[in-house]
Amino acid sequence: MTERPRLLLIGPSVGSLDAALAGIADVEPVSAGAAEIAQRLRTGQFEGVVAAPDLVAGMIDRFHRDELIISHIEKGLAVLDSTGTVLWANPVFRSGGGGEPVGRSLFDFLGSDRVSIEHVESANGRVIAAATESDDPADPLSPARRGAATALRVHCPANTEQPFIEIDVRPVIAPDGKVSQLTALVRNVTSQVVQQQKLDALHAAGRELAGLDADQLTDMNVEARVELLKSNLRRTIHDLLHYDTIEVRLLDRKTDELRPLLEDGMLPEAAQRVLFARPTGNGVTGFVAATGVSYLCPDTADDPHYIAGAAGARSSMTVPLKFQDVVIGTLNVESPRVNGFGPADLQFTELFSREVAAALHTLDLLSAQQVCTAGQSIESVNKEIALPLDEVLTGASVLLERLADSDPDAAVRLRQILGAARQVKDSIAQVGRDMTEAPAAGNQPLLGKQVLVIDSDERIRRMAHLMLGRLGATVETAGTGADGIALAADADYDTIFQEVKPPDMGGYDCYRRLRAACPSATVALTTGFGYDVAHSIVKARADGMRHVLFKPFRQDQIVRAVTEGDTARAGATG
Repeated sequence: MTERPRLLLIGPSVGSLDAALAGIADVEPVSAGAAEIAQRLRTGQFEGVVAAPDLVAGMIDRFHRDELIISHIEKGLAVLDSTGTVLWANPVFRSGGGGEPVGRSLFDFLGSDRVSIEHVESANGRVIAAATESDDPADPLSPARRGAATALRVHCPANTEQPFIEIDVRPVIAPDGKVSQLTALVRNVTSQVVQQQKLDALHAAGRELAGLDADQLTDMNVEARVELLKSNLRRTIHDLLHYDTIEVRLLDRKTDELRPLLEDGMLPEAAQRVLFARPTGNGVTGFVAATGVSYLCPDTADDPHYIAGAAGARSSMTVPLKFQDVVIGTLNVESPRVNGFGPADLQFTELFSREVAAALHTLDLLSAQQVCTAGQSIESVNKEIALPLDEVLTGASVLLERLADSDPDAAVRLRQILGAARQVKDSIAQVGRDMTEAPAAGNQPLLGKQVLVIDSDERIRRMAHLMLGRLGATVETAGTGADGIALAADADYDTIFQEVKPPDMGGYDCYRRLRAACPSATVALTTGFGYDVAHSIVKARADGMRHVLFKPFRQDQIVRAVTEGDTARAGATG
């Protein structure tokens, strides 16, 4: 007997055909749901499909509409098999690689030479670590094959238009619970990556701007320091910002005169021009110094403030140099083109101006003409011994943490060492107070406060000693999270400033351990330009942290963080 063919009937009955079909075939009905139809067709081994014309027309219309939507979205979309081979791709995805993508590996089609897992999303939607022990670093799709949504960062050097892309890989779960396919949503993130690279370069340039360590700077007079900064400024502005015509002036707070520090490409009469920080009659530079607001001059031929600076200049950009929100000078650049500078140029130049201002402050250029007082001498002595004493305190604290229970005699001696080292710091501070006129109470708002600063950058630790010391605080520093935790376990700090990612442990882990070691202290996180990959700031805020400080530190931020505290401390102290 011949085996009857099997037909799949989609949707409602086809009326007059029912009897005819029943006489020649086994008809199995299925609802018009796309998922159920696809599942039955994959597994049913049907010889044919039957459906009413209006139902088929509606399904084709929906497929056409969906295809139009997918083909017009701005991101590339592809369907992959579980090995990462492309099964289907929309036009945007196809335009991002070379040739036909179907049948090729996802990463081969994109021309990638480097793939990193940015983060993995668990089944409940929670973002977890970038990779787990079960993931193969050479197989970035392995988390998606396990059923976890995965974000990838891919470098495609051959694609000059979009060398950096981000791929959101999502698993397609079959009815049996297994991953049958993967979807890949591709987004061009080149502009964001390039911007972050420029920000990182700006921060690195700022850290190197002073050019010499503290021992070398001690042997240099004011004139040599000025020449060092001028040389480094020229090199950095040319190499990093690519500006050829520049002028930097410093503001004399007593006379409001803007004194030239350096210039390249300016007319002789412009370089020697006497300018004051006034909103009118002193060019764009005087206007910016007076208002503290950056100024873009799109066309020098039609600007009421512009005074000729460089030969053939058609546009200019001038930004204030600010330290602790106070204007200390100006940075001016000029271009031979109309509209030579845009918002992006302004953004990066303003960021760089912060580093320039910090370098000017570090080298004490603003007080170059002042006679060194006894107070400055004491400050210099304290600056030189601050970090070595911190090393003594850190080493003793780490040993005390290890020996407190096992060797009581050693613990007693270590506490004596800690007390003696702190007494040295207090004695130097007292000598300074005795030799100089006592500052007004308003100038030392942190007098009597104990502050710990944890930062891997020695320059930041030195600056913390200088700034916090001038505000009246007693300062101790550590270069690693473990050293900071050891210090916090045996001291009573009012505030702890911790960099968002210590070199030896996770930022949030360090934050929690500091809170446990010194419950009464306010713990604030500090950061530069870098991205907080581990979301330490978000997690710490959820635990009650109120303050995040950006480097280089501003005085008002520091004072507010120390004096206001946070919710955790408020709860601890009642």
